[in-house]
Amino acid sequence: MGSPRAPPTRRPLVWVNCAASLDGRIAFAGGKRAALSGPEDLERVQRLRAGADAILVGVGTVVKDDPSLRVHWELLGEPPGPNPTRVVVDGSGRTPASARVLDGSTPTIIATSERSTRRFPSHIRTVVAGATRVDLDRLFRALFDLGIRKLMVEGGAEILSSVLRTGLFDRFSVYYAPLVIGGATAPPVVSGPETSGPDEAAPLELLGLERLGPGYLATYAPAGHREPLSEAWTPRIRAGTHLHNPGGSV
Repeated sequence: MGSPRAPPTRRPLVWVNCAASLDGRIAFAGGKRAALSGPEDLERVQRLRAGADAILVGVGTVVKDDPSLRVHWELLGEPPGPNPTRVVVDGSGRTPASARVLDGSTPTIIATSERSTRRFPSHIRTVVAGATRVDLDRLFRALFDLGIRKLMVEGGAEILSSVLRTGLFDRFSVYYAPLVIGGATAPPVVSGPETSGPDEAAPLELLGLERLGPGYLATYAPAGHREPLSEAWTPRIRAGTHLHNPGGSV
């Protein structure tokens, strides 16, 4: 396969990924971080990261978890290689000055809105993609224009909700850990506005279901849009390295 196809809206190929409890929670009460992925899933996630041009998260994830959003090559048994561009959706300029995404070690884009007055360090690219909040469709088109063809979306719940509900994705993979969290304040996979009926729900098509370590991995596409991506999403790793099934049957 040659270069990845350009979707009709001129956005990157988008792979949404998360880990959740069996009752669909991505963190403990109040958003406290939960290490839900086992070793097998951590390896899978790093291979997805290695194949991406950019990794996108919301500013809430940055504030709570301070992720580096790099490829952990040591988990792949590989020497350090290139890291994807980091993209933070931050419509109001809340990214802490001490956040690792601002450390200059990897190209980083802050997606913000016209209402933000925050000024970031000179090595950070700022993309204004909305008047009062970030418009993801507009942002994805801007990222495409910047040369990003494969975008991995990792959360949190509001970002996952916005991408999945608007259909701005090509794959959605969920690793389900063998535990139940429950409670009223543990964030779900998808938050955002209430869904009043089936017409407002986001239909998905199951592409693959597999046992992965102690849990299982489910991979979906938007209903009616299951174009193959596995060859387009080829990780930038040494030729001949074993790939642990990065997306079920996709």
